[in-house]
Amino acid sequence: MAAVTHATRKLALPLFLACAAAIAVRAQTPDQLNLLAQIKTIDRDQLSVSEEDGRFLRVMVASNGSKHALEIGAAYGYSTIWIGLGLRETGGHLTSIEYDPARAKAAAENIRKAGLADVVTVVHGDAFAEIPKIAGDFDFVFLDAWKRDYKRFFDLVFPRLRPQGLFLAHNVVNKQNEMRDFLDAIRSHPKLFTSIVTPSGEGMSVSVKIP
Repeated sequence: MAAVTHATRKLALPLFLACAAAIAVRAQTPDQLNLLAQIKTIDRDQLSVSEEDGRFLRVMVASNGSKHALEIGAAYGYSTIWIGLGLRETGGHLTSIEYDPARAKAAAENIRKAGLADVVTVVHGDAFAEIPKIAGDFDFVFLDAWKRDYKRFFDLVFPRLRPQGLFLAHNVVNKQNEMRDFLDAIRSHPKLFTSIVTPSGEGMSVSVKIP
């Protein structure tokens, strides 16, 4: 049997995403939709992901059966809610870290309003200091923090990413010039296959850890 190369493995991800997109999960409630719309209204700095990206995150969590998730950069909790909705389906849990104290407080309140307080824990603090305090390995990581720190976060978290775990990062198209070292790392890493997808214009990298 011919050896499967790293480049060949990369080709499998679009098929995985196509299959994932076909997986149906329970719809969010009207109250949750209203809450998500309210978060967008107050997010004047446009820190939140798009609705398309949020729905994509939920599908990725649910289709991968993720149980132990990490979010680096909660902002007001918009993406956090979408990830939490996916984890509601899998019985998993998300730890979401936000550096800004006011935004962390708002994110925690939004999680409570969304009915996801039992699924999501919002932590205020420096993620570089807080991540080592979290027990266990991760099977889903979403990175949406200071772009020039992406490579440092990847180096910190990758050793704790489980085989078949997903590592997703936001803004990899519209802010790619701020994270060239990160993009080079995920594209060339021998233990990953990676695809760049664009549910919206900002772009998202999706990397799967190879056993």
